[in-house]
Amino acid sequence: MKAKTNSSAISTANSNGGKKSVDELTRRNVEIIRELEEAAKQERTASDLVAEAIARFCGSMTFVWVHVIWFGAWIVLNSIPGVRHIDPFPFTFLTLVVSLEAIFLSTFILISQNHDTKISERRNHLDLQINLLSEQENTRMIEILKAIAAKLDCEITNARDVDSLTQETDPQKVADLIRQGEDG
Repeated sequence: MKAKTNSSAISTANSNGGKKSVDELTRRNVEIIRELEEAAKQERTASDLVAEAIARFCGSMTFVWVHVIWFGAWIVLNSIPGVRHIDPFPFTFLTLVVSLEAIFLSTFILISQNHDTKISERRNHLDLQINLLSEQENTRMIEILKAIAAKLDCEITNARDVDSLTQETDPQKVADLIRQGEDG
């Protein structure tokens, strides 16, 4: 890949010799991610969509205000002296309704979170694959630069550091080191 820098934009040559600006590459990447997100949304079942809509509503101030008005009205209507009360103090029926609501709402929220977790895990896997590919590309670039330096008979300072960077990274070793760091 050939890179050219000028004051107006950075361009890279693509496989058919045309130039793409960083803006074009960024737009393309954003479009690819949008398509991936859209594909993930298309996988949702009707029940997933209902659960997500309910969870989204439950996380809104509208939900809070509806409940403030509902509870306030319920308590006032069932506390007015001289009027027959549907649910007198200590508001046992209101407690039952609120408890049932909490059970169902927590289930809907968990369903929505499970779906979000699945998407997040997919994104993390994509990030890991891209990072591993970038690491492999960087290793190869260092090898090429070392070959160029050798051909031009240039001395590389800190050659030991450069040599260690050309070694392939073992993801399992890195994961083991992270686990050891977390445990220790």
